[in-house]
Amino acid sequence: MNEPPSPYPRVRLLAPRLPQHPAIFRRALESDARLAPGSVVDLVDDGERFLARGFWNGHARIGLRVLTRDAHESIDGDWIGARIAAALALRAQLGLDMEQGALRLIHAEGDGLPGLVVDRYADLLVIEYFAAGMWKLRGAVEAALRARYPEATLYHYAEAHVQKQESFDCSAAPLPAPRWVREHELEFQVQPGIRHKTGFFVDQRDNRARLGAWAQGRMLDLCCNSGGFALNAARAGCAAVTGIDLDPEVLQLARANAARNTLRVEFVAADLFPYLEQALAAGQRWNTVVLDPAKLTRDAARLSQALRTYVAMNALALRALAPGGLLLSCSCTGLVDEPAFLEVLRRAAALVGRELQILHVGGAGPDHPWRVAAPEGRYLKAVFARVV
Repeated sequence: MNEPPSPYPRVRLLAPRLPQHPAIFRRALESDARLAPGSVVDLVDDGERFLARGFWNGHARIGLRVLTRDAHESIDGDWIGARIAAALALRAQLGLDMEQGALRLIHAEGDGLPGLVVDRYADLLVIEYFAAGMWKLRGAVEAALRARYPEATLYHYAEAHVQKQESFDCSAAPLPAPRWVREHELEFQVQPGIRHKTGFFVDQRDNRARLGAWAQGRMLDLCCNSGGFALNAARAGCAAVTGIDLDPEVLQLARANAARNTLRVEFVAADLFPYLEQALAAGQRWNTVVLDPAKLTRDAARLSQALRTYVAMNALALRALAPGGLLLSCSCTGLVDEPAFLEVLRRAAALVGRELQILHVGGAGPDHPWRVAAPEGRYLKAVFARVV
């Protein structure tokens, strides 16, 4: 079939073939340097044959984000609307179209919309932009969302490091009022704009439920954020529950969540390393420990250091567990895949002379789909293990 005439500028692929991955590094591309970041371009081979269409950014490490491999698809409001409609239909098909809960509606490449994440918190939609091209199409994105959720409040943002890398300026919007969402018979307050994802770690929903079913005895929630794991353990009847986090602002939110659910949890502002060292010196041990630190690196050059930090954290957590205790250890660092994270746990266990009996390896729920060609979309690892 002949290619239709295209209004888009062309970028040439220097590699011998088009990779399956939707992100193509700048060094593998040749283009006109005058193209603005976020321009929609056609990717062609040496023979000027069409390969794909996507967002160009000559200032970023990722030079092209593939949107379609179909030369007949124009990247416009209709295209955005169709992709968003397909993502929402998938959630509905899976029985995930929650009214009062927290749900990821759009998961970037996993839904064929690179550079875009949308989370729903009751009547609030939080839109996070990761790419200059998607930011340029924000009008179409937000129109499509308003058509589906006409009563919703929309709030958009982009992290400062993303705006710098991608060369776009996301205008600051007033922070929306907090929302309460219901999850597993518990209520949590969501407040976007306080440096923690879109306001809530919706990706841990299924793991919080499993932890609530399996937790027992004294429970320690390290890097507890707004208290999701701690509150599920308290609701399950754990005798004493403690949450530790460095951020006093997020601990205020955790305490509000505990009060809302009439649950007794002690929240402490502390660094996990000195806290655990002092607790271990005092002879304290726990029956259930959750370790869920923030992303340790985005830079492949710092991956080795991140892995060493994971080993040190997990070694301390293992020392803090009584024999037969339950460990839930998590990593949201996309550069660390599941085999590498399991190796971290093996090394940590060997370091402190403990053994791990793996019970379950989980991740984010089905509202976070990922593409087999882009495995970093499966960024969350959650390992449940019995410690002996």
